[in-house]
Amino acid sequence: MMQATTDLRWLLDDLVDRVPGLDRAIVLSADGLLLSRSGTLTDDDADRLAAVASAFQGLARGTGRQFGGGAVRQTVVEMDEAFLFVTAAGRGACLAVLTTADADLGLVAYEVNLLVRKVGGRLSAALWCSRWPLRPTSPSAGSGTRSCACAGTPSRWPRWPRRSISR
Repeated sequence: MMQATTDLRWLLDDLVDRVPGLDRAIVLSADGLLLSRSGTLTDDDADRLAAVASAFQGLARGTGRQFGGGAVRQTVVEMDEAFLFVTAAGRGACLAVLTTADADLGLVAYEVNLLVRKVGGRLSAALWCSRWPLRPTSPSAGSGTRSCACAGTPSRWPRWPRRSISR
């Protein structure tokens, strides 16, 4: 986990404690790397959830691009006994939560989005972004505007040069 986001665990634990039916929460990078987790998840389960959440968010982004749906703000997966919410949060980061089947989905969505609005800047995962160098979001957006796979909204990041690593 990145040092900058490990201190988010208390926020995730607070979210799990405050919202009835919300069982587990993680912050992940665009490429599915776990950045922080609630105490209700083991490291292994949190890594698995991060991979699954990243895959679902990626499928939703591809669908949005292919069929003109635009940027993905939230992905919701309904299962027999649970719901998975994956929400774009910060630059190159997502917040994913698992709820019980009887959770108040409106309350869960509200609380997740409220948390993202409050601390979205702290959820940045620019160093983990899987799309370096970032690509312009549109020709009219200018060369300094880039988008990350998970964020869903353009952000201004420097375009770092690629360095070759010789052994």
